[in-house]
Amino acid sequence: MSALRFSSSATAPAVHHTIRSIRKALAAASLAHQQSSVLSNLTASPPHSRSREAAGLAGTCLVPPPPSVGFVPTMGALHIGHLSLVRAARQRNDIVVSSVFVNPSQFAAGEDYGTYPRQLEEDVRMLSSEGVDFVFAPNNDEMYPSSAAENQDNVPRTFVELEGFDETSEGKSRPGHFRGVATVVTKLLNIIRPTDAYFGQKDAAQSCLLRSVVRDLDIDVTMHICPTLREDDGLAMSSRNAYLNGEERQSAPVLYRALRSAEELYRSRVYAVGDAGGRIASSELLSTILNILNSDSLVHNIQYVSIDDKNTMWPLSDVGTDGAVISLACEVGSVRLIDNIIL
Repeated sequence: MSALRFSSSATAPAVHHTIRSIRKALAAASLAHQQSSVLSNLTASPPHSRSREAAGLAGTCLVPPPPSVGFVPTMGALHIGHLSLVRAARQRNDIVVSSVFVNPSQFAAGEDYGTYPRQLEEDVRMLSSEGVDFVFAPNNDEMYPSSAAENQDNVPRTFVELEGFDETSEGKSRPGHFRGVATVVTKLLNIIRPTDAYFGQKDAAQSCLLRSVVRDLDIDVTMHICPTLREDDGLAMSSRNAYLNGEERQSAPVLYRALRSAEELYRSRVYAVGDAGGRIASSELLSTILNILNSDSLVHNIQYVSIDDKNTMWPLSDVGTDGAVISLACEVGSVRLIDNIIL
């Protein structure tokens, strides 16, 4: 698809801090896109026809559809993984929007909300280099005005919650986290109203959650879950990797090595019995992963290793050719890391 640029500068996207301003800018961009399409249709050589039907059809061709809007929500501290989502959006959409907002409602007490890296100026520069048209960078009061007005520490009064999702492995380890994620993403989708939204597979449970929210609430957006990007040694790219010191960084790829070992065991057992395929007990995959994680002295507080259904994140007792998602969370030194792999 040929994509047009709508930012107010040739070198930087327009940055908006309020809902009103981002909506106004997107409305103007949509109108400009449609006007440009009409002019293109008018200047093109029209087909010659003497029938009224054909003439009527030619007239409707002058009314273009609204532009596609690709949306990439982020919490900032961008890395190549985020930019791969932006590139996917840029390739497929007329207008590209990214948000930068560290959402307080998805952090529990004692988590790293206060220290989460914030670098808006650098983030905007990176988004500019990828052709983003608009950046939405609200503050807490803009996103959660009722809570701010009532001095409730910026926790919203209205939530979106997928019933039972706190009973998944990641949900148990971070109570309330997914309610915060579902709420803020629903709000952002309502604000931006994109045709397409882009998320990374690295947060497997989050991806499953948001697909369900979009389906159950009839949100008119196409979800794109893009592959996890990794460093050369296999470590999944993450903003929290910046917390790792040198020794921790050397140990961190053990998560992916453990997942890959389980994947190899799965393939050797399930696909070794012909086209019908076999099955392997989840306990065998868990044992393989735990043995490798426990072999590294810096890995501790293994919060979970889970073999789950790809569509629900509910645990499986065994796995066949229909596959599964294996996810884990642990600390490497002082840093909590997550990773997953799709079988």
